[in-house]
Amino acid sequence: MTGNEACAEAALFAGMRFFAGYPITPSTEIAEFLARRLPHVGGTFVQMEDEIASMAAIIGASLAGVKSMTATSGPGFSLMQENIGYATMTEIPCVVVNVQRGGPSTGLPTLPSQADVMQARWGTHGDHPVIAVAPSTVRETYDWTIKAFNLSERFRTPVILLLDEIVGHISEKIVYPLRREIELIERERTSRDPESYLPYENTDSDIPPFAEFGAGYRYHVTGLNHDETGFPTNDPKKVDTLNRRINRKIERYRSEIIAYSESSLEDAEICVVAYGSSARSAHRAVLDARKSGCKVGIFQPFVLWPFPYERLSQIAQRIENFVVPEMNLGQIAHEVSCATKRDIARVNRIDGGLITPDEILEEIKNVSIR
Repeated sequence: MTGNEACAEAALFAGMRFFAGYPITPSTEIAEFLARRLPHVGGTFVQMEDEIASMAAIIGASLAGVKSMTATSGPGFSLMQENIGYATMTEIPCVVVNVQRGGPSTGLPTLPSQADVMQARWGTHGDHPVIAVAPSTVRETYDWTIKAFNLSERFRTPVILLLDEIVGHISEKIVYPLRREIELIERERTSRDPESYLPYENTDSDIPPFAEFGAGYRYHVTGLNHDETGFPTNDPKKVDTLNRRINRKIERYRSEIIAYSESSLEDAEICVVAYGSSARSAHRAVLDARKSGCKVGIFQPFVLWPFPYERLSQIAQRIENFVVPEMNLGQIAHEVSCATKRDIARVNRIDGGLITPDEILEEIKNVSIR
């Protein structure tokens, strides 16, 4: 199956029963797949009039207790930002799939890019936390779609699934995990009675529990700064408490959220940091470089935000050289440089073409002879 199909199938397995979206290349197959499948599992599919409305719809459905998702690409992702910020402020779990394509603007609708990485982190205004994940294969897409729902439900936050056109459209054999091996996380429900329930309570975990929808709980939801009751406030102390808690509930659990793989780094003198479809080419390039006697390994982050600064800093204690291939002008390379305090060798393409193993291999060789 394709990555887009795997994403849709995994979302259904995770318990997603509401999808709202607007067609846009190269993500449309996700909507098409779910339009057919959701009615057969008791779910609901709605084609909305645009992307900001799609985001609003899944926020409403999730608030009512249903796991919800939307899917889009570059321009649509831009339109969703205001409501992604709303979901962040109101702490409503949902999954936003962005199958990246060339930009800016309408750009290259049918060709790949990885240029929405910074938008995923900083697209909405204000200080806010973000969880964004980036698989590189069809099987990884299946796994990380389920994990995106788990992260969203656990931390009461929108989670962004960053595919790209290559991952979304490539067709690969997929071996499904055994169902008993897949963990599914549901949002925590309150044990308080309706009279004492505080929808934004400052709990020890920093994650307030949900009220069961339709069970007699009445509370206020607003994108304005609010107190524990959910009603707006301008009280500086309460505003500060809310905003710090929303950010802290992700930062304090960084070690449980961040995920990556490492290969051949034990004796490496060069580390390639690659994600998404570029990681596919990077793995091939590292194998070829090893065959020619070059000591090189690969670090592949599956979670881009929060970024694994700590681990890359540790790797930089023993490895001097880093190569970052990505289909943009260096968005993650900048973060790698911050983490490692090294000058980063970059392999960049913004012409709609994928980064090939040979392009990465050439840069590995250039670095090795410096």
